[in-house]
Amino acid sequence: MICEEPTTSASDLFRQLHQAPGLFRLPNCWDAGSARVLESRGARAVATTSAGLAWSWGHPDGDALPTELLLQSVRAIVRAIGIPLSVDIESGYSDAPSSVARLVEQLLAEGVVGVNIEDGAGAPEVLAEKITAIRGVAERTGTAVFVNARTDVYLRGLVDEPLRVQEALRRAALYRAAGADGLFVPKVVADDEIRALAAAGLPLNVLAMPSLSPLSNLEALGVRRVSTGSTLAQVALGRAAAAATAFLDQGMCEPLFEAAMPYGEVNDRFKDR
Repeated sequence: MICEEPTTSASDLFRQLHQAPGLFRLPNCWDAGSARVLESRGARAVATTSAGLAWSWGHPDGDALPTELLLQSVRAIVRAIGIPLSVDIESGYSDAPSSVARLVEQLLAEGVVGVNIEDGAGAPEVLAEKITAIRGVAERTGTAVFVNARTDVYLRGLVDEPLRVQEALRRAALYRAAGADGLFVPKVVADDEIRALAAAGLPLNVLAMPSLSPLSNLEALGVRRVSTGSTLAQVALGRAAAAATAFLDQGMCEPLFEAAMPYGEVNDRFKDR
């Protein structure tokens, strides 16, 4: 009799990536094509960037994207890749925890394994209520979801600098009690502050930034996950804008081909999907 090894579900794999030795490097995609390219470059999972995804539909970042467009993008991404997908839902596109829970239920039905949800400029108690509602949906449907709670204490400068760690830790405790699985603190870069935040009891996610410690040092500071945010989308748009400017304003064709992936290589990425 041949005994088959039990397969690891996408949600289990995603959770394990936060616990396994080594820093979990999570790149952010903005559509099915970018997700497929990131997978082809060795990404073990991908997450959406809310900004890049909104821009791809012609909307600004900041809870402006209609949720039906979010769901369309998610369906396309899930179809294009074979690795776990986490989705940035900003503040949940609603102030009502029940509406946020319904959206997450729809995302889980599409195969999403994680969500990022942020407090923004709002009261942290509101985000805690949303996390509780999401946890309730997961339990009711029997579907696992990794809830990464983002606090914007640093990103938005919500308190004076000497109080940032204390306030971020206070919010982390609220979110952990509500059922969060991870803590995302974008714009924190100081090693001592990162080390303190990593002691909050939740896997710490930081954002890749020029002044951040080298990735090889982050694990020793207690970081479990580092993500790229909107940067890859900005790089793609920035290079496209520069090449288009050279073509339109200067009549130059050469910049169009700098750093361009060969057509055949790009097209071949999608032949088996």
